[in-house]
Amino acid sequence: MTFKQLEAIYWVARMGGFAQAAAKLHTTQSAISKRVQELESLFDTPLFDRTLRTARLTDKGEEMFAVAQRLLGQRDAAVEQFQRPEVIERRLRLGVTELTAMTWLPRLVQRIQSFYPKVVIEPDVDTSVALRDKLLADELDIVIVPDAFEDPRCEARRVGELEMIWMCKPGMVDTSRSLRMHELARYRLLTQSGKSGVGIVVDRWLGAQGMKLPIALVSNNMLALISMTVSGIGVTYLPWRCLQPMIDSGMLATIKVTPALPMTRYVALYRSDQRSSLIASVTMLAQESCDFTRMFQTDEGQAGSTAPAKQGRRPSREGSRP
Repeated sequence: MTFKQLEAIYWVARMGGFAQAAAKLHTTQSAISKRVQELESLFDTPLFDRTLRTARLTDKGEEMFAVAQRLLGQRDAAVEQFQRPEVIERRLRLGVTELTAMTWLPRLVQRIQSFYPKVVIEPDVDTSVALRDKLLADELDIVIVPDAFEDPRCEARRVGELEMIWMCKPGMVDTSRSLRMHELARYRLLTQSGKSGVGIVVDRWLGAQGMKLPIALVSNNMLALISMTVSGIGVTYLPWRCLQPMIDSGMLATIKVTPALPMTRYVALYRSDQRSSLIASVTMLAQESCDFTRMFQTDEGQAGSTAPAKQGRRPSREGSRP
């Protein structure tokens, strides 16, 4: 049994066909068929149901697929362990939420590329729940999401924190005094749904406080929430530091609310059965890069650089205006 044979059955099953697996492995369809047939002859059992038009595994094929997945993963981990970082050649399927993509993702990508120039990075921007599901389906290698999930199949490592505060269009709410949470019910609330990690964290916190706010409009798109808030459609919670320029220009106003929203912890999440030195390194680089204070950050000496930027005053934990 060879790794080439194992790769053949693994990618035929993953890609859904012999031609697709051949393209993935940069070989011919006949070569893939030959490798699968060699495995079938070795164990004297069919691995694919050839009565169907699609490449569907038999019961024994499912068992062999699981073996192939495990052994190929162990091979890749061994190769990583003994190679120098600069010669590692592989894909890194990295999942992030929209806010990370809008702030520090460019800097993280640059840092990964500087340490691992031959690693091909494939960013995927989606909701936290969707990213978690893709990770468990082995469609992503690592995801950066709010710490909203407890799953024994995953390992979580803290990378940073995000501070959210309530905001509105200037003049919509009396911002000269502190509001209680129930007073927000007077206004149309724009919130994030249960597919959003931040939405899950906020909903859990509200439940722990014995509160449940009425919801007028739900969106998982950060740009849409910002746009609707600027337009005066409603009140929502947003990351104030990276939106400081919009606050300073009078496009947004912060609302003092007691008690203040909790800090949202962000974590690097990866599957417990797929640890590797590359994933560990990417986690550390994420810890160094995580910064929700400015939009479109890079490691270059441009407007989005890591040099200290002008910051507003930090809101108090009661939600005072920056």
